[in-house]
Amino acid sequence: MFKLRRNVQTLYKNFNQLNLKSKNFYSDLTIDQQKYVNTLYEGVVNNRRAELAKAITLIETTNPIKKLLSQNLLNSVLHRLKNKKENNEKITLRIGFTGPPGAGKSSLIESFGKYLTTQIGAKLAVLTVDPSSTSTGGSILGDKVRMPELSRDPNAYIRSSPNKCNLGGVTRTTLETIFLCEAANFDVVLVETVGVGQAEHTIVNMVDCMVLLIPPGSGDELQGLKKGIVELADIVAITKYDQNLMQEAVRVRSEYLSASKFVRRKSKNWSPRVILTSSREKTGIDELWKLLCEYKQTMLDNNEFYQKRQDQVKLWFWTHLKDNLLETLLSKKYLKDKIAKLEAEVIAGNMTPGQANDILINEFNNQISK
Repeated sequence: MFKLRRNVQTLYKNFNQLNLKSKNFYSDLTIDQQKYVNTLYEGVVNNRRAELAKAITLIETTNPIKKLLSQNLLNSVLHRLKNKKENNEKITLRIGFTGPPGAGKSSLIESFGKYLTTQIGAKLAVLTVDPSSTSTGGSILGDKVRMPELSRDPNAYIRSSPNKCNLGGVTRTTLETIFLCEAANFDVVLVETVGVGQAEHTIVNMVDCMVLLIPPGSGDELQGLKKGIVELADIVAITKYDQNLMQEAVRVRSEYLSASKFVRRKSKNWSPRVILTSSREKTGIDELWKLLCEYKQTMLDNNEFYQKRQDQVKLWFWTHLKDNLLETLLSKKYLKDKIAKLEAEVIAGNMTPGQANDILINEFNNQISK
């Protein structure tokens, strides 16, 4: 264990030697490329949908040249967001909606979104994540079909993105997309995940407040606690509180209220709330918004709002670093044959996966040191 930890630390220490360019990496653009980035940036900050859509597509790319353009764009966006904070401009609220399939996420998002745009007068961005096929890699991206009214609303913007088989319920670029929407002066950015499971906790590390949607008949409160995601929710919304499901919804609400007493609180200043909602009857929509506003103000008053965001970007820094280190390892030609041989040794039972990993890291470190 000590040896493995030492190898990983050495790998991090030598990361700056992996043929990376200097800080000028993000500024070495041609005149035409810089003009294109400037056009996208101006379009984003002026809330022009076409440029915003192009900017999101750009940051989702893996093409090295386009990735260079996206990093330049993001640098300008981050500078804009920093100025907004220093000038005490209106804060964009990031909300995460998650829940099991069939919980009514899309229906509630449309009802809640229409309430924000028509009753509150807010500008809303909805970022939805569609699961990608593990066999073909394709995604349907049909969320606008499930939100017909909101998709026609001039004060709402809906963007669907494939998760590219990433665990966590979101994509690797969802946080950067949120930054673009904040620069475009949206009042609320709502992120919907592909579903909920024990692995899909990533969304909590990129939003200010997480809303967990639970449909009636989802099991007892113990099953809810076992999912793990419940302890990360700031607000639990019991959906489909209408018609024949009203009694069942009340029962589920009581069970989750009881279960929440045994869940460790994320913040000493906020206790999770459990409410009843109905997309069909528009029940609980205004209460949900009031709770979100109360949560935001509570976090701001207790200096937790921006601290949470700082912790989130720090976590994402390490997440991206680990992913990039893995990609770097796999891209080295002198390691490909070594990896194949080590895989064969592990499968044959001649060494453990941990031993093979130590050998591979040592080989990588030796090549860097030359």
